[in-house]
Parts: sequence; structure tokens; C-alpha cells
Amino acid sequence: MYPLAVMFPRVRERKIPLTRDQMMLLMAALNLLLLGLETLIAHLISGSIVPYEWIPIIFGPTAGILLLLAGLLAVRNRPLATVIATTVFLASILVGLLGAYFHTVRAILPYADPGSQFSVPLLVWAPPVLGPLTFSLVGLLGLSAAWVENPPDSGILALLGGRIISLPYSKTRAYFFITGMASLATVISSVLDHARTDFLNPWLWVPTGIGVFATLVAVVLGALENPSRSDIFTFTAAMLAMITVGVTGLGLHIAENLTASGVIVGERFIRGAPFLAPLLFADIGAIGLIALMDPLERGIEIQ
Repeated sequence: MYPLAVMFPRVRERKIPLTRDQMMLLMAALNLLLLGLETLIAHLISGSIVPYEWIPIIFGPTAGILLLLAGLLAVRNRPLATVIATTVFLASILVGLLGAYFHTVRAILPYADPGSQFSVPLLVWAPPVLGPLTFSLVGLLGLSAAWVENPPDSGILALLGGRIISLPYSKTRAYFFITGMASLATVISSVLDHARTDFLNPWLWVPTGIGVFATLVAVVLGALENPSRSDIFTFTAAMLAMITVGVTGLGLHIAENLTASGVIVGERFIRGAPFLAPLLFADIGAIGLIALMDPLERGIEIQ
């Protein structure tokens, strides 16, 4: 299924220079680069970065650069590029899981009275538990894109050495499910961040509502074998709304961190509203829109 062509049949006549999977891999590389920067800013809040906190900071840009190099290598040696990309994405999943574990430990008071060791206020004020899982979601997205689906929409992935693996659903539907999971993680992180302000500004509920809506729409679309044109239109509208929320949030967070006279103070950007965080909404929206592209991998021959 070519979802974008279901909405706009004439798009089949247009040639897009990059395939859907290539676009997803570029998004994964960009995400890892930005995650390294965002993690650095977040870890600077404590005033000093302990050794294990350097893992995601170094891994993010290193993995992003490796993926870009693998993309260039894929033109001449697709199998080797796939191995490099797969290794990077598996490592990304591991980094995300380790980070989630460390953040969860920080939210627990092991020596407190029974029943007080873990609570919602502790979860709100602790390092974001779901934040590191973004690395894992990027790894999952990248693994889905790294292996060629042949034939398109069959759920059959061609591995090295002529081996194959059959998924219970097509790669297109897998992308929709991943978009839904990423949207859910993003909206939960947003709620926990905004809970620190007690939601005194009612506009803070806007990203929550749109995030929940986008999550439901993405999961439902992934569950449908043959979605209708209206289903795809609804999904597209939800993804565009996510992008709008992300860009608007970026502007609002930057404005919040400026002084009254509009001066940029680095310390305010480190300890104030996380200015890169809203871009996760825009990121998820972009990934969702890319999932609507043609599943056909042009020019790829499966040995």
C-alpha cells in the first residue's frame, strides 16, 4: 500500500529522489545527533557529569556520523552498510534501556518508609524516566528501515546470505505502530515536565491532547489492513498537528528562557524550559508523514 497515493493518486507520477527507508535512516541519524546534544544540556543541570552520563552524550553524535557514512557506503556495498547500521541501532536500543534504568533508580528512595520509596512527585521531579527510551525508539525505527522488505508490504525482510524473516504485518504498518509508541512516550514525558508547573497555564494541555490523539490515530491505522482514504487523511492531519505543536513549543520555550529584555543567558537555557524537547512532537510528526511514502525500494536487488 502506498498511503500517500491513496490520498493523492497523481503522486505516483512524481519521482522522489530518496526512498521511504532512506528517509527514515536519515531521520534516525539526525535524531541520534540531536539526542547527544539534548542529553549534554540535560546532564549539565547537575553541574558535573559523572562518567556513565557521558555514554549517551558520546554515543549520539558518533552513531549519527556512522549512519551517515553507512548511507554513503550503501551505494556500493549495501550488505556492509546494513551490518553497520544494524549494529548502531542495536547499540542505540541498549543505551536507551540502560538510561531508563539509571533514571528510574534516581526516582526511588531505597531507604524511605514503605510506600514512600516511589511516588508520583518523585517521578515528576526525577530525571525523565522515558527520556532515554528515545534512543531505543530510534533504534527500533532504524532496524525497521535498515532491512529491505521484499516484496513491498509483504512483511518479509531480506537478511544477509539469502535469509529472510517474516513479520506478522507489513513494514508500513510497523512504521505506524512505531509512530504511535513514540508519540505516547513523547506525550507522557511532556505531561511529567509540565506537571512541575501544576499546569497553571491551560495552554499546556494542548500538546497533551494532540499527543494522545496522534497516538490513538497511529495505532488504529497500524491495526487496519486496508485503511480508507479518510483514515489516512485523519492520520496526516494528526501528524501535521504534531509538527505545529513542536515548532510552536520550540518558540515558546525559547521565549521563556530569554530575559525580560530578550537577552540570551546560557544558564537559563540549561536550567529553564528544555528548548529542544518540544521538537520531539515535530520529529514524530515528520516520521509519521514519511511512513506514508512509497514502500517500494527502487533499484534494490535482493540476492
